Order: sequence, then structure tokens, then C-alpha cells
Amino acid sequence: MKFRPCIDIHNGKVKQIVGASLKDAGDMAAENFVAEKSAADYAELYRKHGLKGGHVIVLNGKDSSYYEETKDQAFSALSAYPGGLQAGGGITPENAAQFLEAGASHVIVTSYVFQGGQILKENLNKLTKAVGKERLVLDVSCKKKADGYYIVTDRWQKETDIRITSALLEKLSDFCDEFLIHAVDVEGKRNGMEEELLGKLAKWQGIPITYAGGVQSLDDLRKLQEVGAGKIDVTIGSALSIFGGTLDFGEAVSYCRKLSKNLG
Repeated sequence: MKFRPCIDIHNGKVKQIVGASLKDAGDMAAENFVAEKSAADYAELYRKHGLKGGHVIVLNGKDSSYYEETKDQAFSALSAYPGGLQAGGGITPENAAQFLEAGASHVIVTSYVFQGGQILKENLNKLTKAVGKERLVLDVSCKKKADGYYIVTDRWQKETDIRITSALLEKLSDFCDEFLIHAVDVEGKRNGMEEELLGKLAKWQGIPITYAGGVQSLDDLRKLQEVGAGKIDVTIGSALSIFGGTLDFGEAVSYCRKLSKNLG
């Protein structure tokens, strides 16, 4: 289990928000933390700790008056840690190259591929052709319904009819290098993980998966290692000390490395 860092940027600031609270209208979100440091400062911290494969997410839509400022922050982070971070937020075949040229190792995509309750195979093919399977991460962040977990898009604001199954992951893995999965119902709430979701993900054998949502303690990391059988990487946001939380950043990084070493 690898520790994957994050940099979420909203209205030009590095923030930690309650995932389900994000609204494009008025550029609103319930905030857990607003950083004084820049996105590049966080990228430099992650570089010093040798943490790769984290994500930088642009949380403003392209129609937002904050979009360019937020994107500039993202680009500064990618430039500070070339090849060390992935980038997401409104990625299309037309703009993906900009993020890769700025230093992203991969681009992360949701809404361009999952629309209207469907997987747009044509769009998925366009993306794969534009950036290559090896540089594409599919964000299959989800919310729970009675019969399973369903993908949400447009910065977690739109629910789809696409249920996460082993068959779906197998199908999508032909087009991407990794999956990023936020458990949106618990994202930013610091009150526990979606263990049922983790159990389902652990049964699938395939490309890397990074989970985010509700991790708040070293004990949660231990549980994630056990439930995920060491096959699922982790992102922690609001609970970390660097984002105003109580879980020490250095301890979390060291503990993940210890767990991975013990498993090996």
C-alpha cells in the first residue's frame, strides 16, 4: 500500500473540502481547510519525501471566473515536481497535452468519459489515442446506493447509472494505467472509510487502485491494508496535519511504508 499525496485546488487556493458539498453555481464548497501555502509548496514537500503518484485536482469548472487562477496553481505544482504528480479536472483530448507538458505523469479523467449514464466509448478511445494508455488514470469516484456503488461525475455533482463491478473495472483497464476512487459519501468528513467498497475493490485483480475517503488515523491505515490485502493505495486529505488535521503527515507516510514492508 503506497501513500499517494493530494493537492486539491478551488478558487485559486489549496483546500480540503467536504466532497459532496461542491457546487459549480457560485463556486461554493464546505471547507475543512484553506492553505496559506501554494500548490507548489505542497508539491515540493511531496518531492522531498519521495512520494510519487499523487494527484493535483482543479476543482473549478471551465466556466468559473476562478478557473485560470486555479489551473495556474495546478501548473505550478506540476512544474515543481515534474513526473511526480497526476493532474485532473476538466481533462479532454484537446487540453491533456498542456498538463502533461507542465509536468504531469498522468492525466485523470471522469466526466469526459462518463456522461448521461453511459460510458462514451468514442471519447475513451480519443483520450487513449491522445495521451496513451500508460498516461491515463480513470477516476471512478462513487456514491453508495441500495445495490452498490455508482460513478459520480462533474466534480462529484452528477450521479450516473454506472455501477462499479469487477467486470466494469476489467473492461476499463484496457484503456488506462490506474484507477482513482473517491468514496464521495465520506470524502472530507473524517468519520471512517467505506469498508464495504474497499472489500469489493480488493477482490479485483488488475491495475493499481488509489482509494480516498474518510481515512483519519493510523488504525484506519491498518484496516485499509488488511481489507485491501495490500493491493489498494491510499490518499489522505483533511485528516492530515498539513491540512489542519490531527494525523501527523510524517507518521502517516512512515506507517504506510512500514505496512508495505511487512506485507512484502
